[in-house]
Parts: sequence; C-alpha cells; structure tokens
Amino acid sequence: MATIPFTDPYVEAVLPPGVERVGPSGELDPWLDVTYLEAHADDIDVLHLHTGPAHVAAAAGECWSEAVRRLGISLVVTVHNLRAQDQGCPGDGVMDAHLTAVLATAEVVLTLTHGAADEIAERFGRTAIVVAHPAVASADPELGAERGLVGLRLGRISEAVPDPGALVRAALSGAVSGGGRLRVLVDAADEHRIGSAVRKLTAADEVELVVHPAGEWAAQLQQLHVAVLPEPCGSHSLDLEVCRDVGTRVVTPSCGWFADQWSDVVSYGKHEQGRLDPVSLTAAVGAALTRPMPRAADRDWRAEQRAAVRQVHADVYAQVAADRSWQDDPVVGGA
Repeated sequence: MATIPFTDPYVEAVLPPGVERVGPSGELDPWLDVTYLEAHADDIDVLHLHTGPAHVAAAAGECWSEAVRRLGISLVVTVHNLRAQDQGCPGDGVMDAHLTAVLATAEVVLTLTHGAADEIAERFGRTAIVVAHPAVASADPELGAERGLVGLRLGRISEAVPDPGALVRAALSGAVSGGGRLRVLVDAADEHRIGSAVRKLTAADEVELVVHPAGEWAAQLQQLHVAVLPEPCGSHSLDLEVCRDVGTRVVTPSCGWFADQWSDVVSYGKHEQGRLDPVSLTAAVGAALTRPMPRAADRDWRAEQRAAVRQVHADVYAQVAADRSWQDDPVVGGA
C-alpha cells in the first residue's frame, strides 16, 4: 500500500503492523503526481490519503481523483481538516474542491470526531467512520511541569494566527490575571518569522521566549501548566493529543472539533474567518490556570486505544483490497 504523506506522527501511529508501504519517503509525496501514479499503480493495492496540508489539497483535485478512478486504485481517505489552514495558500474554494473530488472517489472515508463526521455527511454526502486519535507521545518521567506557566506556540502568520501580537497580548493578560506567566514557544526554523510586537514584549521581559528544535516539542509542552493552541478552524489537532499524553491543560478555539477530541479543554472564541476574540482568550487562559494540571494519559489505555485504531485500519485495508481483487477477477468482476 501507499500513504500520503509517506510518514508523519499520525500516519505512524495508525499504521497496522505488517503493512508494507511502497514509494519514496520524501517530503513531496510522488503519489500526488499523476504521471508517477500511472507508472506505479500496479505496485499498490490500497492508497491512503490523509487530507489537511495545503499542497495536498492543491495536488489531489479532480484530475488526480479521476486518475485514481481510471486506474482502479482503491482509495481510503482520512479527513483531518475541513478548512484551509494557511493564509497565502489555497483557500477554502480549493479545499472544498479537493474534498469534493477525493471523497467522491474514496471507497472508505475516515475521520477523527463525530462532529467532523456530521459535517462530512452534510457537506459531501459521505458517511465517515470515526476513529479516535491515538497517542503520539509519552510523558518523560524525569521532566516536571511548572504550575502557572502558560505556553503559546508561534510560527508563520496564518489563518490560525493572523496577528501574533494580539494573540500574545491576550494570552499574557490571561496568564498574569491567573497568577502565572507566559512563555512564547518558537520552532528554530520559524524564529525569523516572529513579529516586532512579540519581540518588543520579550525585550521588555513581559514574556519569555524559548526557541526549540523541532524534536523537543513534546518536552516543551510537558513543562507547561497550560498550552494555548491557536489551531485553524475546521480541523483536528495533533498537538492537543500530545498535551493529553504528557499531562498539560489545553486552551483551544471554540471552532473546529477540539472539544470533540478531548472533552477536558478550555475553549475561547474565534470566528471561522480567523478573527480572534482577545477578551475570550484572556478569560480562557485565566480559567485554565484555576484548574489543576491533568495527569498524563494512562499509557496502558492509550496502548489499547492505539491497537484498536490500528485494527480498524487493518480491517479497512483488507476489505478494500479484497474488493479490488474481486473486481479485477476476469470471471467474477467481469461477469
């Protein structure tokens, strides 16, 4: 089989044991290229597409989906996002066209929450199997959390973070009102993207700035009492699952399906168009600080959950592969 993307934390978490993936493992997945797809269609029995990234939405449109149908490839689609994620990248029109095309082609549709499944049924007329988001991290027993410490991750300006300065100021106000302090977390690759407003706040020692390597993200989250996750609307959150795994309180936008993923979150107001409600965010951060830090998720329970999710994927792959074999049979399928 083949997966798009070839690998990421979620793909690795749900992949059943014994499944052999085909194709190069580069960042730009060759299975999104119709020419490559045509040349290697006989190498795979199942193609699993995970929707979400803007470049996937741009590539896997009507032409790509038509090629998948023409080549008789069994397509499974997991819907992670139902809205475009980034400003400057393809907008909702492209995302809608992408989802319309791939969901019409997919033999099986999966998603992560019942709210998303309801929206998929309403907008695209497809029934989606709901599978829980499995564990993607483990708490470090040697690492402690600081009570009152609020963390906010910033990267490039996007639909989720159209105004980093306003976001930081609102989170800072909530942290201070709750008797805590704010730490701004920036991936080393995004350090140059920090805006002037945020730099002024860090220079004045009003907030702490931590630049970290990409591989240390789970450890950074584990050190917090509260993590503010400014996720885009219409999406699910891998970072939320990391927080659940390591035991960090989560503040998320009220849009999207974050509270469906984990009921133990504190929500703040955010419009579908990306407009921030700073008063709501300030209140949410303050409220989150009044709650105790949650315990890290029970590892045995998360292991059982992951095994169940992998079994669902194994059953889906086996079914769609069997359906293709039946259709390809010159006697049965061609009768």
